[in-house]
Amino acid sequence: MYRRVAVLVGMIGVASLVLGAIGLADLGRAATFDAVSWYASGVLLSLPSIGLGLVIADRRPGNPVGALLTFVGFAIAAGPSAETYILAAYTHPGALPLPDIVVPLDQGLWMLMYLPIALLMLYFPDGRLPSRRWRWVAGALVVDFVAFDLAAAMMPGPYKAPAENAPHPLGDLPGALVPLVFVLVFAFMGLLVASATAMALKFRRAAGDPVRRAQLKWFTVAALWLPLTLLLCWGSYLLIDAPDLVMIGLFGLFVTIPVATSIALLRHDLYDIDKAISTAVTYSVVTAVLLGVYTLVSFLGGLLIGQDGAVTAAGATAVCAAALMPVRARVQRVLDRRMYPQRRAALEAIEDLRRRTHDGQAEPEELEAVLRRALRDPRLRVTYRLPGTPGLVDASGETVTASDDRLTPIVLSGRQIGALVRGGVGSAQLLREIAASSALLVEVTRLRIELTLALREVESSRSRLLATGYRERRRLERDLHDGAQQRLVTLGMALRLAQRHLGDGTVDVDGLLDQSVAELGSAVAELRAIAHGLRPSSLDDGLDVAVRTLARSLTIPVTVEVDIGVVSDDVTTTAYYVVSEAVTNAVKHAEAQWIGLRIAHEDAGLAVQITDDGRGGARMSPGSGLAGLADRVAAAGGALLLDSPSGQGTTLRAVLPCAS
Repeated sequence: MYRRVAVLVGMIGVASLVLGAIGLADLGRAATFDAVSWYASGVLLSLPSIGLGLVIADRRPGNPVGALLTFVGFAIAAGPSAETYILAAYTHPGALPLPDIVVPLDQGLWMLMYLPIALLMLYFPDGRLPSRRWRWVAGALVVDFVAFDLAAAMMPGPYKAPAENAPHPLGDLPGALVPLVFVLVFAFMGLLVASATAMALKFRRAAGDPVRRAQLKWFTVAALWLPLTLLLCWGSYLLIDAPDLVMIGLFGLFVTIPVATSIALLRHDLYDIDKAISTAVTYSVVTAVLLGVYTLVSFLGGLLIGQDGAVTAAGATAVCAAALMPVRARVQRVLDRRMYPQRRAALEAIEDLRRRTHDGQAEPEELEAVLRRALRDPRLRVTYRLPGTPGLVDASGETVTASDDRLTPIVLSGRQIGALVRGGVGSAQLLREIAASSALLVEVTRLRIELTLALREVESSRSRLLATGYRERRRLERDLHDGAQQRLVTLGMALRLAQRHLGDGTVDVDGLLDQSVAELGSAVAELRAIAHGLRPSSLDDGLDVAVRTLARSLTIPVTVEVDIGVVSDDVTTTAYYVVSEAVTNAVKHAEAQWIGLRIAHEDAGLAVQITDDGRGGARMSPGSGLAGLADRVAAAGGALLLDSPSGQGTTLRAVLPCAS
C-alpha cells in the first residue's frame, strides 16, 4: 500500500516540477536570476527526497516513512514550481492557463514544507506513533495546514507581486478573524514541538534497542539543521543585513533529511552516529559563541571607534579567531562527556592502562577486561595475530573464531597485529578509534604471547625430541637384536661348529663357509640399511646430488634448483630430511601433479622451500610427520613455516642457520 502511495506522491512532485519548467521556459529571457535560482533550488532539493523515498518504500513496503519522504520532496517542489508558473503567467498574460484558485492557495504553501517533516518525526522509524493518543497530533498538523492555507488565501488586500491584482475567489476574512492566521502559525509551531517530543519519547523507550536508538540519532543529526538555520539567519542579518545565508541552512536541512532517513532505515551502522551528533552540536555551539563574540566586539568597537570603521571589523575578526581553538576544544570535551560517553570512557581507560603498565602497576593483557568495563560490553574480545599462524588468538594463546563483519583490524606500522571482535556495543567507527588508540598495548601483548608460546614450544619440543630419541634408540636396539646381531651370533656358532669338526670330516666345511659368507653379507646389508636411516648414504656426494637423486625417483615432474656451496654435514642432513618429508607428503597425501624444490643461501641461513600444486590443507598436528620435522628443524636452530590453504597447494619453507 505505502509503496503505491509513494509512487503516486512522487509522480505528483515530478509533475509539479514539470509545470515549473514550463513556466521557466515561457519566461525565456524575461527570467531573472532570482527566479531561475529559486526554481533550481526546488529541483535540487526535491529530487533526493523523492528518489530516496521511493527506494525506502521499495525496501520497506510496510513502512509509511518512504511515502512521507516522497511527500517531503513534493512539498519542496510545490512552492518554487507554483511561484515560477505564476510568474510566467503574469509576465505573459494568456500564454499559460492559470485557474483563479492557484494564486490564493499559493499564499500559505510555505507551511507545506514543514508538514511532512513533522509527520516524519511522529512516524519515524518504524511507521508507528508512540501511542494511539498521538493520532490527534498527526490530524491536527494536517488540519492546521489546511486551515492556514485557506486563511492565507482569504486575507484581505492584494496578494504579493506579481499577482497583486489576482481575484479572491474564496472571499475575504472578516476583520475579526484576521488574527486567526497568526494563531494557526503559533499552533503549528506548537505541534512541531510536540512532534519533536514524540521523537524524544521514542528515544527514551528504545533504551534496550541499540538499532532503533541509532536510527533516531541519525534523524536527530538532520534535525540539528533547524537551530543552525536560525543561527545562520542571525549571522546573515549581522554580517550582510539580509537573510540570504539562511538558504545554507535550508539546503542543509532538506538534503540531510532524506539522506539521514535513508541511512537510518537501510544502513544505520554506516558511521558512528554519536560522533556525528557530538561534532554537529560542537560546531553549532562554537558558531553561536563566535557570532556572540563578533556581535559584542562589533557593538563595543562601534561605540568607541565608529560603526563603519574597518578597524572594528578587523578587531572583531581577530578576537573571534583567537577564541576559536580553545572554545572548540573545550566544548568538544564537554559534549563528548555528555553525548558520546562510550568513546571518552574507552579512550580514557586505554590511556590509564598505558600509564599503569608503564609504572609497573598493571599488565597489558588486561586490555580486554578494561575495554569491557569501559564499554559495558562483556562480549567484546581483543585478539592478536601471531607470525606463522593463519588465525587470531586471545591473550592466553587460544584460537578465537569470529565472522569478518564483527572484526575491526588493529594495525601498527602498516601491518595487522590483531583485531577487536565486536560484542553488542559500539559502532564500527568507535571500534576503529579504539583499535588505533590501543595498538601499542596490543603489540606489547602480542610480543609477550609470542615469547610465551615460543618458550612453551621449546619446552614441548625438547620433550618430544627426548621421546623421539628414546624411541629411535629402542628401534635401533630392536633392529640390531633381531637382525644383524642374530645373524652374527648364528655365524659365530656355525664357525665354532666347523672348528670342532674340521678334522673328522663329519661336516661339509665348504658348504658351511659358503653359508657363513652369505650370512655375513646379509648382516652387512642390514647394518648398511640401519646406517642409511641415520644418515642417507647419497649425502656422501653432496646435498645437490642427493636431492636430485630423490627427485628422479618420483613419478611426477619435479623442478630442482640448488645453489648452496659448502654446507656443514648437520645442516645438509636436516635439509635433506625436510625435502624428503615434504615430497613424500606431496605424493602420498596432497595428490600433487608437480613439485618445485629450491635450496639456496639467504643472509646467514640456508633456505629450503618445497612447493606443490596439491589439494593443500596440511596441518602440523601433534604426532604428525610435519610436527616431527618442525622439531628437527628447531633443534638445528631453524624455523619451519607452512602455508597450505585448502585447494591451493602447499608451500613448506625451512630456514636453517649456517656459517658458510
